[in-house]
Order: sequence, then C-alpha cells, then structure tokens
Amino acid sequence: MRILSAAAVIVLLTGPAYAQMATPNVNLIPELQSKSPEEKEADAVKEKAYKESLRKIPDAKASSDPWGTVRSAETPKTSAPAKPRTKTGSTAN
Repeated sequence: MRILSAAAVIVLLTGPAYAQMATPNVNLIPELQSKSPEEKEADAVKEKAYKESLRKIPDAKASSDPWGTVRSAETPKTSAPAKPRTKTGSTAN
C-alpha cells in the first residue's frame, strides 16, 4: 500500500512540472513584420495630424475650481470655543 501511495504522490507532483515544460513548436511571440513604405507614410500622416490637433487645444490658464469664488482667501480664526449642545425637551435624566 505504501508503494501505491508513493507512486500516486510522484505522479501528482510531476503533473504540474510537466505542464510547465516549454514545447519547441509553440511560439507565443510572433515575429515582428516590417512595415511597407505606404504604411510608414500613412503612419507619418497620422502622427502629423495628431500633433496638429494637440496644438489646437488651448492652454488652461484659469483655475478650474468651481468653488473658488465661494471660499475666502484666508481661513477664519476661531474666536471662541463652541458652546456645548444641550438636549431639547426634559432636562431630567
């Protein structure tokens, strides 16, 4: 029985190791193909159009803070500590 269990352990441990072995016929990264002159020219035209469109976008000079006009420039100082809140209704506990 020990021999059978030892053989089962060996089979179970070698299964994942066998699955990780690289096979020589499988190529996961195909060879990069070079572009034809027409494709290179089309890419250059696309790149030029992209750069032109970026120049047309205006620079953001003003702040985009929607609450900027509501906030004051300096934070107010706390003049006095807040009074403790009292419960409304009966005062007996």
